[in-house]
Amino acid sequence: MKEEGMKGVPGRLARLRAEFPALGIDALLITHGPNRRYMTGFTGSAGIALLTEQEAFLVTDFRYMIQAAEQAPEYSIQQHEGPIFQTVAELARKLGVQRLGVESRHVSLQQSGELQAALGSLEYVLTVDVVERLRDVKDEEEVRTISEAVRITDAAFTEVLNSIKPGVTERRIAAELEYRLRLAGADAGGFAFIVASGERSALPHGLASDKEIGRDEFVTMDFGANLRGYLSDLTRTVFVGTPSERHEELYSIVLEANEKTIAGLRPGLSGREGDSLGRDVIASYGYGEYFGHGLGHGFGLEIHEQVRLSRESKSVLEPGHVLTVEPGIYIPGFGGVRIEDDVFITDDGVKVLTSSPKELLVL
Repeated sequence: MKEEGMKGVPGRLARLRAEFPALGIDALLITHGPNRRYMTGFTGSAGIALLTEQEAFLVTDFRYMIQAAEQAPEYSIQQHEGPIFQTVAELARKLGVQRLGVESRHVSLQQSGELQAALGSLEYVLTVDVVERLRDVKDEEEVRTISEAVRITDAAFTEVLNSIKPGVTERRIAAELEYRLRLAGADAGGFAFIVASGERSALPHGLASDKEIGRDEFVTMDFGANLRGYLSDLTRTVFVGTPSERHEELYSIVLEANEKTIAGLRPGLSGREGDSLGRDVIASYGYGEYFGHGLGHGFGLEIHEQVRLSRESKSVLEPGHVLTVEPGIYIPGFGGVRIEDDVFITDDGVKVLTSSPKELLVL
């Protein structure tokens, strides 16, 4: 596994450098943590990568010098003691850089001013999502890691079911989910977990609260694992008590939307077309106004990445894309349902990574 990861970095460097002519740059600064990790293998919390057409430097501080040398063998490690942008600018000048690309989404206004002042006569070029686009297509090692994170997440869902009962708080369920994930090998939870019950299940991003789970209501859980930096993202909605016909209807519509979307995904499909696969199902039953978010999103080192299934998406699905499928219906004052799976786009279709049951579980 380590060998494959090390082999992956040179390939990523070559792919990134191939973008330089079109960007009109002869070097690129990588400041965004997930991008830095993807391009270097370095997992520390501080540092900047400086790439030219021939050289690769990782600038960090005293705390990470040994770790950086071990994790980023393709890079020359440079320690900074004063302001990091000053060290980066001095290094760029020594390397003869003329036009330096900067990740515009990830440099604050203050940092931008500091960097431009440090660069002096070097030209400062704003770039957008250069590394992020490379990250869209996952390699075999990335897919294996994500699949393992998904397996851990599926197991945590099964294990928490016995704890979901009237009188238990949403916050307690969220805490138990994270506990189960960590026991199974996750490094952490992947994001702030959603546990929303009763009327709160109509909140698409209803973070776990102190509300106690009641009888005869939906409980929606949206959670995932962080495993070696890669994430998983699972949503299941269960029912506590006896569901009404309306509860069962809403659940069956969302399940149909989920399954039809997955069945229709394939390489070459646009993000808009993928979104309509499930959205049209929900609209056909008269609930279109109660589904207001996108149908899915890419994920990996971050929980929301570039690939999107939405009405505004410009994405086109390719083999290697990993994304969610998560239709939902949310009715204020009543409750909501979301069913989310993680899928991998293959050469000729789609592989579903999640395995948690999708029929309505009545607890």
